[in-house]
Amino acid sequence: MPKAVLYRMDLPNYTCGYGTAARDLLKREKFEIEEHVLRTRRETDAFKDKHHITTTPLIFIDGVKIGGFTDLKKHLNAQKPQKKRFWKR
Repeated sequence: MPKAVLYRMDLPNYTCGYGTAARDLLKREKFEIEEHVLRTRRETDAFKDKHHITTTPLIFIDGVKIGGFTDLKKHLNAQKPQKKRFWKR
């Protein structure tokens, strides 16, 4: 089972929708998830500075930095085998 590390923001007055969407997508794709929830603005800002990013979430798969939610979707689609088509539409 592939392993994903997810860092997402869940502040007292705001939950990042992309972070929860990334978590749900990883669960659907049967990843083992190590989840780190950033609970304060200070913690979130320090994390973003450390990793040179401007938004959360941040996802790593098997130790490789994937990026945010959109990057995760692209990565997972690229990993799926392409179906052979015998004719064009």
